[in-house]
Amino acid sequence: MRNLWRLLLSVQPSRGLVDEKFSVRVQNAPPAHPLTMHALLHSEDGDTWEAFGHYVTDAGGDVNVTKDPSLGGTYVGVEPMGLLWSQRLVPGSRPGLRFRKQDVQTPMQVRLSVYQGHQSEGFMDRAVLASVMMERWYMAPGVRRVNITEGGVTGTLFLPPGPGPFPGLLDLWGGVDSLVEYRSALLASHGFASLTLDYLKPAQVKNEYFEDAYRVLQQHPQVCRRRIGLVGLSFGSSMALRTIYSNVIQPRCLVCLSATHIQPVGGTILKKSHYNDENQLIWRNALLPMPTDTSKKVDVGRLQCPLLLVVGEDDQSWPVPESADDMRQMMERAGNSHLLTVLSYPRAGHLIELPYSPHCRASNHCVAAVLVSVMMLWGGEAAPHSHAQEDAWRKTLDFLRKNLYSMLVHKAKCSHFTKTALKL
Repeated sequence: MRNLWRLLLSVQPSRGLVDEKFSVRVQNAPPAHPLTMHALLHSEDGDTWEAFGHYVTDAGGDVNVTKDPSLGGTYVGVEPMGLLWSQRLVPGSRPGLRFRKQDVQTPMQVRLSVYQGHQSEGFMDRAVLASVMMERWYMAPGVRRVNITEGGVTGTLFLPPGPGPFPGLLDLWGGVDSLVEYRSALLASHGFASLTLDYLKPAQVKNEYFEDAYRVLQQHPQVCRRRIGLVGLSFGSSMALRTIYSNVIQPRCLVCLSATHIQPVGGTILKKSHYNDENQLIWRNALLPMPTDTSKKVDVGRLQCPLLLVVGEDDQSWPVPESADDMRQMMERAGNSHLLTVLSYPRAGHLIELPYSPHCRASNHCVAAVLVSVMMLWGGEAAPHSHAQEDAWRKTLDFLRKNLYSMLVHKAKCSHFTKTALKL
């Protein structure tokens, strides 16, 4: 059938950064014919993920995923990147998994295939009309990965191409027991020297450890010592906010995704948590009602640099919308609310990650403070959560460029890094 139709499947670009859009097109099929677009990838843990959309060819026998709507599948409507963000585990897989790229020096390889008719299962047993492999990278050409083990600090520094010096970022992930590198790798691909920090051992969750990491970043010869910001997600955002009390860490800006300023946010909240009917743990109500005692919250009124808050309004892990509103009120009373920018997204959950990352509503999670493994409900709905990730990432990069580059340097260097990233 493929030879009879001379069907052509193309993807442009077939090799690019993970936050770069691509276009998928099918040509030379019969007019008004049902086809299924299917995307398949294998994680480094050996698990298989898939996404698919149902399309009907136009009068010329073509399907353009960028412009044509999917009528069914793991996503519906005109969703140019639906074949990535709607990825889910294939039937029969281990439950409670969350997709994460571990080795950022290798690409995420995605196999795109076209099938006859509108299919929803059994893809491995069906004849493929056409297929193509594409690569999505976290590291642009020339980005360097440097292991950091100095002064008691452990982490990975990603440096953009060129001699620098570059604006720096201290990248703090949430409550995971391993080093997560992919956000820092992508930030370096956009011109920031980013140090992702290993900090969840009990001896490390102290201001002194973060101050040591900040000094390591400051003293690196390819980092602008006076142009350093902090990026945090979940527990990492709480740690970023707490640096307000440090005399050493003087960031030019803060980006906090899924943040709360309520203290503490450790194992004690398990006592006030509850489970839903699917035995998924919900933390958000454990920190409510919002305390009026200021000693139980980070005093954001003392903040002296721009703060960007990224809020998922369906966050089921922390009371993020309530925290954002309370922080706004605290900053208004202190007279520094002009430093605050809030990006709030309806039907987005807690795990707001890189663009086009598969949405994870619930997953296995080890609560580091008490070493208890649970099925955590993060919240969010796939399509609006994905759109939030895309929008928040674009605006985060704009925020970082505005606050870490001067206007002239920003225009010159950011243009250079964008061009470099697109030369994949």
